[in-house]
Amino acid sequence: MKYKSVLLILISIITLSCKSEIKKQSLEKKSAATPFLWESANIYFMLTDRFNNGDPANDVNFERNEKAGPLRGFEGGDLKGIIQKLEEGYFEDLGINAIWFTPVVEQIHGITDEGTGPTYAYHGYWAKDWTTLDPNFGTEEDLEKLIALAHSKGIRVLLDVVINHTGPVTEKDPVWGDEWVRTDPACNFSNYEGTTSCTLVENLPDIRTDSNESVELPEALKDKWQQEGRYEQEVAELNAFFEKTGHPKAPRFYIMKWLVDFVKKYGVDGFRVDTVKHTEAYVWSELCELAVTAFKEWKTEHPDEVLDDNEFYMVGEVYNYNISSGRWFDYGDKKVDFFDNGFKSLINFEFKSDAQNSYEEIFSKYDSILNGRLKNKSVLNYLTSHDDGAPFDKKRERSLEAATKLLLAPGASQVYYGDESARPLEIKGAQGDANLRSFMNWEDLKNNKNIQQLHAHWQKLGTFRRDHPAVGAGKHLMISKAPYIFSRTLKAGNFKERVVVGLDMKPGSKTLLIGNSFEEGSLLKDHYSGKTAKIQNGRVTIDSPFKIVLLYQP
Repeated sequence: MKYKSVLLILISIITLSCKSEIKKQSLEKKSAATPFLWESANIYFMLTDRFNNGDPANDVNFERNEKAGPLRGFEGGDLKGIIQKLEEGYFEDLGINAIWFTPVVEQIHGITDEGTGPTYAYHGYWAKDWTTLDPNFGTEEDLEKLIALAHSKGIRVLLDVVINHTGPVTEKDPVWGDEWVRTDPACNFSNYEGTTSCTLVENLPDIRTDSNESVELPEALKDKWQQEGRYEQEVAELNAFFEKTGHPKAPRFYIMKWLVDFVKKYGVDGFRVDTVKHTEAYVWSELCELAVTAFKEWKTEHPDEVLDDNEFYMVGEVYNYNISSGRWFDYGDKKVDFFDNGFKSLINFEFKSDAQNSYEEIFSKYDSILNGRLKNKSVLNYLTSHDDGAPFDKKRERSLEAATKLLLAPGASQVYYGDESARPLEIKGAQGDANLRSFMNWEDLKNNKNIQQLHAHWQKLGTFRRDHPAVGAGKHLMISKAPYIFSRTLKAGNFKERVVVGLDMKPGSKTLLIGNSFEEGSLLKDHYSGKTAKIQNGRVTIDSPFKIVLLYQP
């Protein structure tokens, strides 16, 4: 009982510390340059294995040679493939200022059947060893190069992390001990306990994140490290970590140590956290506090590589969280505020339905909530993802509209790989979420003129959002209903900015009411067409063949 009391006090201190660190995030750089704000970030999300194959030599490891179901085996994508696209400027041209790729730690070696066909851990969510990378994805040297290269281009890197569960049990992957995992009951999702103290699906061992009992390393992991010749080193690092932090040797703290090591080593900017609602909320406060400290240590040791004074960032996947819920997620018998437990942002599962509404309905709603109940927090909006079987535009018939609504909406935006190239989401022979995870359609982007025009639309909107944080983080104001014109105004420290946008306008010469958004006589530029014009009588006339006008003051 005494330990539990002390633990509760420590958790409270950790939570307050982490909250204070997040609140200290500055909205300005040391110079007057345009700041990077997580609240308006344009984040590109890709399955590491399905984006780009940069090294065919690493396509098969651990004798993963059994035949998998359609799109349920490794396809060859890797970190070197992402590096290639960074080198080509692909993300910069798309207006991306942060990238998130699925987990790259070592996955289970065996194959399993999850009811939709034999499946390998190509997706990265079935960890076997959190301390090293899976060779199918690449090496730590690849990861280090990727992060450094991204940073050199002003692009932040989010690691996708899992604490809730290990990978499934197979002939090659034994279950960890009872002190580490539970293998039943299965979650029924009817209440808090039925969502947290259970296995997410059958044969997915659930880490005992609620336990504070000290445990020894799993035998399977000890044997593995001894065979690899690094057992003594890993144990020494673990002992140093537990001595420094004072945390008990409970299962969750082992995994946290292994995850924040990547932050301390390579300067990872943030975590996208998987299966958040299936784990006790205080776990995320603890992870945040450790990650914030690790990020500070990395910055201290690498002063010439620091991009800005932003603190470590965490965005959570609380499945079915909706922005309309504000700060709370309702389990049925209990409500939890995950924003109060280490998260700056949560993925917003409501945007895909809100996108069926008009521009003003979407924008005014999100402006009201983000400047009200979610003040100083944010959401990550998406229209397509790797595990949402009911996306906004499953047949890819509204990709232009999808770009306009997603990239001009208040909040941060998640571009799922292939959104910008209409990558098909219905694949013959595939079952379930495999449909959402086909390989990136680079050939379409290279040869199909319609896809190229769509891609150009995503590029123009994306670069406008990236270059003007007022788009995602500014205050929204409708100027005119027909034609539809609005402004976004941002004041962040010493940085001030205003943009004006016109949508669904007529091609050719068009006049936009600007009002008092800018001074009379000011020169404005349309980011979409590249045309410039002066304000006369509170109006601007732009002659372009496009229906969109994206105005800013150069």
